[in-house]
Amino acid sequence: MKKLFSSSAALLLAVGASLVVPGSAGATEPYCGITWGSTGEQSVSSPLNETYLVDVRAGRHECFDRLVVDIEGFTGTYSVEYVDEVTGIGSGLPIPLRGDAELSILVESPAYDEDGDPTYDPDNQRELVDTTGYETFRQVAWAGSFEGQSKIGLGVRARLPFRTFFLTGPGETTRVVVDVAHRW
Repeated sequence: MKKLFSSSAALLLAVGASLVVPGSAGATEPYCGITWGSTGEQSVSSPLNETYLVDVRAGRHECFDRLVVDIEGFTGTYSVEYVDEVTGIGSGLPIPLRGDAELSILVESPAYDEDGDPTYDPDNQRELVDTTGYETFRQVAWAGSFEGQSKIGLGVRARLPFRTFFLTGPGETTRVVVDVAHRW
């Protein structure tokens, strides 16, 4: 009986040891060190003064594509999330976007001043940025500005990790930055 137990224990130990994979062999490093997710992000604080959306621009980076929303003044509120369909702010009408996933970007800053004059008036509302050659971005479209808020639709290649944050300055300016990774 004693010999049977020790033989069985040795067999179980040998099988178990063969199933153990060293940490470095089975683990993978995150793409470019990116640990972002794909769930919605928002900041919830009130604007400190009158703010106006003045520009939308984009850039390509080694590991991600970047969208920048330029705000005159210090803003404190944004909401960015994947949605089934981006809709126009105020109208609720669908905004068609290229790509297999859509990000809705809402900032609490109008694209018009206190007199109702535009502070941001894109020439082509369907193509705010030329995304030709971008790895992740497929289209950036204007979804409108209404009741002190502005909305942008971002069509991307797939539902990929993203992050959103503020950059402030120089002076009294704020930039809402949305980075979307090239892959998981």
